[in-house]
Amino acid sequence: MNQAPINVPPAWHRIGKHEMAPEASHDEIARFNFLSNLNKHLATVISPGNRVAYDKRVRPRFIREKGRDFQNRREVREAMLKDPHFQTWSALRRSAMEMRQQAGRSLVLRQAKELAQKAARLNEGKDTLQLNPNLVIPPYIAKVDNHLMPGSYHTELFEGDVSAAANYDMGLFVTTGGALGRFNDGGGKAISQWLLSHHPEFKPKRILDIGCGLGHNVLPIAQAYPDAEVIAIDVGAPMLRYGHARAQAMGVTNVKFIQMDGQFTGFPDESFDWIQTTMFLHETSGKSIYAIMKEIYRMLKPGGVTMHIEQPQYTPEMDLYEQFIRDWDAFYNNEPFWSKMHDIDVVELMMQAGFKAEHVFQTGVRAVNDNEDHTKPRTPEPEDHGRAAVWNVFGAWKK
Repeated sequence: MNQAPINVPPAWHRIGKHEMAPEASHDEIARFNFLSNLNKHLATVISPGNRVAYDKRVRPRFIREKGRDFQNRREVREAMLKDPHFQTWSALRRSAMEMRQQAGRSLVLRQAKELAQKAARLNEGKDTLQLNPNLVIPPYIAKVDNHLMPGSYHTELFEGDVSAAANYDMGLFVTTGGALGRFNDGGGKAISQWLLSHHPEFKPKRILDIGCGLGHNVLPIAQAYPDAEVIAIDVGAPMLRYGHARAQAMGVTNVKFIQMDGQFTGFPDESFDWIQTTMFLHETSGKSIYAIMKEIYRMLKPGGVTMHIEQPQYTPEMDLYEQFIRDWDAFYNNEPFWSKMHDIDVVELMMQAGFKAEHVFQTGVRAVNDNEDHTKPRTPEPEDHGRAAVWNVFGAWKK
């Protein structure tokens, strides 16, 4: 049987270099390259076997024993948990993420002091970085090591620490197989290009990015709208220190990084033209997502827009198997709010915040990836459900 060629992930040395990037040894690069290719192999070769197991073994057995078909993804999960192919794939996928975190942390921790010194030098004297040591970290972040990252986004090992952000910056390239581009900014590029293309008349003067992390997706937005004042907020001080220094090193100076909670910003009413999140809402709790959306509505100017990039919502039209396989991160990748967020009716979410149903929209975008050779046709391959750089965008205009 002839198999279609697989798109090989780019080697780790293709990652975008900037002054804040940690130095990697030969062996560290080799580990990253192995993990990147392992993730690609699991996604494109091993994962499709789960569908075969479902169609050929699991579903027929369930129908035979129960006298009916599956009614929801939870029943699918209970049945698939007993299948050896899914067990093997799931264990390997979890192990790959654990190894990714181990490799990233060993890289950054051996040079953590040097990275902190670099960040301090780049950030010194700049009023575009504002940290709040008295900020209370929300429980939904404080109590979870998101995607197996020890200490999540906020933990500081010493004063001025940036190691959590450096680990995230270097490792994201590995987890996604370079699908987000050299600087992991394919989401920010995608949404800014979509807005420029579909609404060229829209000229935002003030832009807010909530849950910015290390800012890899807000920088392309700031570059696309260089005359705008761009504010990026997050609760994690290590992310903001590193992100601000990274932005300075990359020459993007129209972004202000502020440590604050997206539920309680304190910004004036109707003070932003565009409010954005990118793969952030699935890491908020069931209550906070509604609070954040109401805060967004309050801060948004009439005529302004809010947009949110996420993996697709679970809708009645989505196949139960796809819902089940997309739900993997909720159970095995320390994303406890993933299921709840993807079950939400986003139109209802926006309406509860104050937006009108007729002003809510949804569309799809794919990461703008500068690692790809765009002169050649893209080789089709199975989607890595839950991690593919293909997103649902939902949002609303405030009118």
